Amino acid sequence: MKIMIESTDRIVEVREGTHTGLVHGRAWQGKTESGIPVAVVITSLAVEAERDQSQFQAEFHVQHVKPEKYALDAFPLRFII
Repeated sequence: MKIMIESTDRIVEVREGTHTGLVHGRAWQGKTESGIPVAVVITSLAVEAERDQSQFQAEFHVQHVKPEKYALDAFPLRFII
């Protein structure tokens, strides 16, 4: 499966795996190749260390959209920071 996602301005708290603590993640929204809407929380994102990361950093820190209703509904309000 392939999805295209864009970052939103929402930061949420999630419990990762079997860890007892909560971590912060950014909510992303997008669609599958066939057009099915999806909401995703990403807690870590990395670029290959050997690559020039300047363009990635510039885009990542300024390009966040307001989440659509389906993406908001995917994560209960109690998780939104």
